[in-house]
Amino acid sequence: MTAAPARVEPPEKADPRPGFFRRRLIAPLRAQLTQGVAPDQLAFTLGLGAACSLVPFFGFTSLLNLAAGLAFRLNHPILQLLNQLLGPLQLVLILPYVRAGELIWNVEGGNRFTIGELIAAFRDAPFLDFIARFGWAGIHAFTAWLVTAPLLVAAIHYATRPALRRLAGAVRRPPEPTA
Repeated sequence: MTAAPARVEPPEKADPRPGFFRRRLIAPLRAQLTQGVAPDQLAFTLGLGAACSLVPFFGFTSLLNLAAGLAFRLNHPILQLLNQLLGPLQLVLILPYVRAGELIWNVEGGNRFTIGELIAAFRDAPFLDFIARFGWAGIHAFTAWLVTAPLLVAAIHYATRPALRRLAGAVRRPPEPTA
């Protein structure tokens, strides 16, 4: 009698590499929750970090996130991650912040310019010439940001808090026994 050949199971398909969003945002948040960070604190970190990352001035967001993290004892890696992820959105929102600030200040006509002109002037013009041309636009943009930042913090905080609480419960719950 010959023994039947052993049945060979096909190898399990390895999970494909997780996507950018899962690697860069979900995994760090999950790691924070497993280290004991409260979901509400993490939601506040996301809200404040997003607001600080959208300040309509180049080069200030990292320092603002650092200061906010120190003042409120927030997670610095999460704040800087948000800062990097929201960089393109910050650039896109500069002009809407300027226009909204012009509405707040009741400016007629305004100093019409494009983001390309702003960047070229920042790069090429002497600093005082740049300030003379775009100083009021900066004040208008900052005013609009000051008005919208608390709303943004609250919206992100309250929108992410339930999901983070569920994620914290799933992370802290022991796995179900199999068998």
